[in-house]
Amino acid sequence: MKRYGLIGARLGHSFSQRWFEAMFAREGVGDSVYGLYELDSLAGFRHWVESVGLAGFNVTLPYKVAVMEFLDVLTPEAEAVGAVNCVAVRNGRLIGHNTDAPAFRASLLPLLKPWHRQSPALVLGTGGAAKAVAAALRSLDIEPALVSRSPAAGQITYAEAARRAASAFLIVNATPAGMTPRADSTPWPYLDNLSPKHLCFDLVYNPPTTRFLSEAAARGAATANGLEMLHRQAQLSWDYWTAAPSPADS
Repeated sequence: MKRYGLIGARLGHSFSQRWFEAMFAREGVGDSVYGLYELDSLAGFRHWVESVGLAGFNVTLPYKVAVMEFLDVLTPEAEAVGAVNCVAVRNGRLIGHNTDAPAFRASLLPLLKPWHRQSPALVLGTGGAAKAVAAALRSLDIEPALVSRSPAAGQITYAEAARRAASAFLIVNATPAGMTPRADSTPWPYLDNLSPKHLCFDLVYNPPTTRFLSEAAARGAATANGLEMLHRQAQLSWDYWTAAPSPADS
């Protein structure tokens, strides 16, 4: 039996297991299971992966950056993003991929209007998901501004983001704010700064309509959640886990 799964600190919000179980049933994959693994830390991580017998796994909050130090190989895409959300296990070697960036890019593309491309985008958050969003935006020639409550060099405050929102028409939430079970929270209280020209994209998909998206829609903004992105990145993960070995795997 091949074991796959998702690692993170708290996974009660995740739809990943049901997606893979549905895919296994649909495709007749009878020799594989997908589990949820809540980890309080990454102490002894390599030993833990070996003891569980994982053939591949996804990574979510808060480990998308921290997991990188335990890996043997980073793909060029993962290295460029600076975060890993998918790991393939080949001959005892852990190979880090990033499927968030291409999944977000593909989900975003059909929603873009010309004015979304003509100004910088606001990316709420600075973690692994935000890094993937920023990389995807740069690939579309959209300059991202990462927004933080405690900004480091090259990042901006939420107050500055609120000022820029008058001309930055794409806002992406890459934080867990609004995610089940804290569905009453929002990363963006600056409602007067939203307009019908805005596109508000929330990587959160549970609940499907977060407070951020509901309040943005009430101001006429276009909205999208992260469910399609989840499906796309999950399929890419499966493709990596089941691909023929490459020279880097040996």
